[in-house]
Amino acid sequence: MAAELQPRLTFDEYLAIECKAEFKSEFINGRMYAMAGASPEHNLIVMNVGSEIRQQLKNHPCRVYASDLLVKISARDNGRYPDVTVVCGQSELYKNPYLDALLNPTFLVEVLSPSTENYDRGVKAEEYRSIASLNEYLLIAQDRCHVEQYVRQSDNQWLLTEFKSLQNNIWLPSINCALSLAEVYDNVEWATDEEANIQR
Repeated sequence: MAAELQPRLTFDEYLAIECKAEFKSEFINGRMYAMAGASPEHNLIVMNVGSEIRQQLKNHPCRVYASDLLVKISARDNGRYPDVTVVCGQSELYKNPYLDALLNPTFLVEVLSPSTENYDRGVKAEEYRSIASLNEYLLIAQDRCHVEQYVRQSDNQWLLTEFKSLQNNIWLPSINCALSLAEVYDNVEWATDEEANIQR
């Protein structure tokens, strides 16, 4: 006999469970999905990017958050944990007695994992683009030098620019910051020196 699926949760029910959970779970279509642990490379990249942006925004009305900040995707009632989130201006929160969720990110970063890369580029990126306040996001590979920058245009189209060299610098117009790929990948070691040298 097939196992029965658990009933779908509301977003508020998810928050009540999530605030007490030992491990983070994203909320997708009424169900909770535990997040796997991240690799050393993933964590280094997240710290490198967050630190660089935080330093540049120190005297600006923007705040930089690490991956523990939940973002509510209002269009689908889903909950995501981007690797880096920046909010410029007043934060708007989905208020809940258990756990608040951010509604208005300005800029997001996702560091891709080989096992979730296609999903992050597809469904998750589509959800991010549905956030009215979001003006820009980055998808950063952890196994090679490769960054995809998506910037919202005035006609609500998204402009994609790719960067594949450690000599590249990325201008982030939504938050008026610059990001060097050498800093993004500082101390990150790829599988072989040959792979890394190809990208330099």
